[in-house]
Amino acid sequence: MSARKFPLACALLLAGCAVGPDYERPAMELPAAYPEQDVGATALRSDWWTLYDDPILDELVAAVLERNADIRLAVARIEEADANLRVANAAFLPEIDLGGNANRTRSSTTTVLPSPPGIPAVRNDVRLALSTSFELDFWGRLRRGVESVRAQMLATRYARDVVALTLQGLTAQAYFALRSIDAQIIVTRETMVTRDEALAYVRARAKGGVASELEVAQAEGAQADIATQLKDLQRQRALIEHQLAALTGRLDLVVAVGDLRTLPMPPLPPSGLPSALLERRPDIQRAEQQLVSANAQIGVAKAAMFPTISLTGFAGGESANLSTLLDNRNSGIWSVGFGLNLPLFDAGRYRALTDAAIARQHQAVASYQKAVETGFSEVADALVTVRLTASSEEDFRGSVAAARRGLRLSRMRYEAGYSPFLEVLDAQRTANTSELAALRNRQSLLSATVDLMKALGGGWSAERPSLKEDSVR
Repeated sequence: MSARKFPLACALLLAGCAVGPDYERPAMELPAAYPEQDVGATALRSDWWTLYDDPILDELVAAVLERNADIRLAVARIEEADANLRVANAAFLPEIDLGGNANRTRSSTTTVLPSPPGIPAVRNDVRLALSTSFELDFWGRLRRGVESVRAQMLATRYARDVVALTLQGLTAQAYFALRSIDAQIIVTRETMVTRDEALAYVRARAKGGVASELEVAQAEGAQADIATQLKDLQRQRALIEHQLAALTGRLDLVVAVGDLRTLPMPPLPPSGLPSALLERRPDIQRAEQQLVSANAQIGVAKAAMFPTISLTGFAGGESANLSTLLDNRNSGIWSVGFGLNLPLFDAGRYRALTDAAIARQHQAVASYQKAVETGFSEVADALVTVRLTASSEEDFRGSVAAARRGLRLSRMRYEAGYSPFLEVLDAQRTANTSELAALRNRQSLLSATVDLMKALGGGWSAERPSLKEDSVR
């Protein structure tokens, strides 16, 4: 190797040196697929809430993403992380400062050592210079620092996705709860009409001497119960509407009355759903980037035990007169320096800092593992909940049909004098309870589908987006 190429080779070798471990994703032993797989055959989209085909829900989610304070806070944290990354990258380039000063001094002429002959007692000094300082990243301290900050920046972006996905789910579930209450109010009002008619019928029979005052009191109590139930449902609806107002940032929000029974069931993921889809979840991606950052910090801590090599210098002019300050021939000044700083005795401080960084990396590994295991469990739970809740739909329909038939038969038996009015009241309560339970089961099913889509990271797709695509979302 020639003498000219040797310094270049040394520089390239040192530039590629970075102490500390390179990142490797921890191995996780997970089943290849989830245990519950008979859940449909249509893929989901990332804008999963549109699958419910409800314009009001679409509008609410859009308002949440635009106006919610938690979203704005997450975006501000991304902006801060982006700025921190620019700061870290700037460390690779020298900082150049412009400094200047001007002063006028007078020396005493009566001291033991007066000024040399020819030097006036009153002097001017004007100085203007550019200075710089630059650390040579021999051990990769700056590069590991940038690696850590970049991972933190990506983690904040995934944290924003976590917040968005959580708020989307909360909005959808609150909306379904509101629509469930609307449907329950409709059923309750229909029941109230039935009980008003029953009360009028019993009162007419009592006037004719066919029914007793006990039956009238029982009918009046049943009517009061259903009126109380209606008011409680109206109170619940108002509270849920207030919750949606807070989520959307529109405190004057008023949601028109609807009906849960008109909402379609969304298509669900196909059979054989691979557990590798967990990588799409933003909370798992955030945990991995935090692990990447902690891993890089080990290199930063280790590099502190090696010499710090820096270059310094300045160039400018110094003169007694401003007019000759920029005369490079006579007034020019410059300096070039080389600095080396090596800790010789630190009482184990840097070793302890490295051990602390390693311990934080171990914590990040455990957090990543927990995030993956929690994600797998949430998907499996959501799948079984969707399957069993959906299978209950037919059971509830049969229960409602039987309760309505029982109510009709009890009325016929009462009117024919074969049974007391208490049997009618019991049939009314059973019918009302069955219809409300069926509506709540439908709400639970819709909420379970939301949980499934959240657990899958916002919808199913065949391919996982690349890290580059994720980082610009």
